Amino acid sequence: MINELNHFLTTGDTFLPGNGLQIRLSLLALILNRNILIEDVPGMGKTTLVKFFARATGLQFNRIQFTSDLLPSDVLGISLFNKESEKFVFRPGPIFAELILADELNRGSPKTQSALLQAMEEKIVTVDGETFNLPRRFCLIATQNPRGQHGTYPLPESQLDRFLFKVSMGHLNREEEISLLASGSRLSQVENLNQLTDRNFLEKWQQEIIKVETSSMLLGYVADLLAETRKYESQAGLSPRAGLDLIEASKGWAWLSGRNFTIPDDVQKVFPFVAGHRIFSHQSLSISQEHSRSTEILKKVPFIKK
Repeated sequence: MINELNHFLTTGDTFLPGNGLQIRLSLLALILNRNILIEDVPGMGKTTLVKFFARATGLQFNRIQFTSDLLPSDVLGISLFNKESEKFVFRPGPIFAELILADELNRGSPKTQSALLQAMEEKIVTVDGETFNLPRRFCLIATQNPRGQHGTYPLPESQLDRFLFKVSMGHLNREEEISLLASGSRLSQVENLNQLTDRNFLEKWQQEIIKVETSSMLLGYVADLLAETRKYESQAGLSPRAGLDLIEASKGWAWLSGRNFTIPDDVQKVFPFVAGHRIFSHQSLSISQEHSRSTEILKKVPFIKK
């Protein structure tokens, strides 16, 4: 399985140069059946990244384009009356897939955004009092424009807390940009990619991450980080769910690094992407400011062997 994983990462790094970190975090979210939020200005390759994963994994894929007039029923589905059976029949919406691209999520109305909450956390959908299970493997990758852009609505705190990671694509360096300019848009080349893995391998990788060991000292370190975020009246600290996510993400990063045990470096590597968007304050911050604040917290909390 290591060979398959290395081949997947090498292909991703070649196809999307300069986005190795984003590929690894997105892969972890996909393996762990979790959600990831990608924030950046248009044209940075957010959609290309998601379509790469859809093609490379062979998972059932749906794209939902969020607009101000999109309704919850357009996402979840609707019950229609069947004249022949004289019963209401549920017609599933696009949320019923294994990999979902929620494109420009913050252009959807707050009501439509909130329609995703149950699906993101419990992997079920309730329509007209009836509950339906989503696919066993379910990952929602949402993109959003930077806050403050015209026609956007801020995501509620309850929804942000359901994203395992929040990342940005960032700009390429000079050599990477020249390579992109020479080869053309990667989006038009996605269909030429071969499938690199499947849901069975993703399941096996998930079981390997679950087995990664975490020492009591590391758990104490995570608890200290959580406590540090809760010291300030100007911001809401991390929730217990964020702490559990930080442990899960750290185990995933350790596994990607070829280890079956976690170390403080794993926690520190993923902390800004797990915590940055969940430390809520009255002042709206950019993703770079969120990461800077997370880095300052890491500096204040040393790892102490007890």
